Amino acid sequence: MNPWHDVRLLNATANGLMAAAGVALAVAAVAWVVQRPAFALQAVVVEPSVAAEPLQHVNRALLKSAGASRLHGNFFTVDLGAVRESFEQVPWVRRAQVRRIWPNTLRVGIEEHQPLAIWHDGRLVNRQGELFAANPAEAEADGALLEFSGPPGSEAEVTRRWQSLREQLAPLSVAPESVTLSSRWAWSARLDNGTVLLLGREQGMPIDDRVARWVAAAPTVQTRLNREIASVDLRYQNGFAMRAPGALDKAPADRGGARATAKPASPSRPVPAQDRSTPSKRSQ
Repeated sequence: MNPWHDVRLLNATANGLMAAAGVALAVAAVAWVVQRPAFALQAVVVEPSVAAEPLQHVNRALLKSAGASRLHGNFFTVDLGAVRESFEQVPWVRRAQVRRIWPNTLRVGIEEHQPLAIWHDGRLVNRQGELFAANPAEAEADGALLEFSGPPGSEAEVTRRWQSLREQLAPLSVAPESVTLSSRWAWSARLDNGTVLLLGREQGMPIDDRVARWVAAAPTVQTRLNREIASVDLRYQNGFAMRAPGALDKAPADRGGARATAKPASPSRPVPAQDRSTPSKRSQ
């Protein structure tokens, strides 16, 4: 049968051609509208992601320069992901959120790093436990930062340990100002009153439980000792040991004026858990 005599086939072909022409016309119309000058980007508004937290450290000149380097296209064609990445490369910017505002504006919300500590390599640690590079002098404009140290990739864990210690030590009105995780994964901390806590590794009794045991006994032991405490060794499973300042160097100077070096003493006997309110003979 001659296809030119098939009415149904001719009607289907005509409908298909009309539909294709309609789609092509719609695409052309959209392309024409998209390229209109009215949709050229006229403004990029940069603001804090949280209105109540103004930007303190981010350099607005650097933000403007970073944004301009990736602003290619118009309201419809600009690559929001590329613009976001360019803003997040600016020092002190933790996260950027970019969205379109009809008809020709971009709004950028900036979340700043909140510095918490100085990492041992000179970088900073934010309150989320993330490392970032910035000028430490700027970070300490509002006060001294904490000091954190640990193996590569442990910054989040060190931050969590600091948070845990801060909460546990609150009843003693002291707080950790330095937290260290050694290469052997042993913990230690220095408190704001100068006392050093030797926490050891997370084995046997959990570190949190050892700290809680010392916090419960510390007021009574401190009262009986009636002196400053240089360090507290919490690595024992059944108690803890405390050392006063200078306990390992009590030798007087000799008659010629030279100081004699005392032989290191043996560690203080740990305070038993069942009688942890009574200090050891060495601590007395």
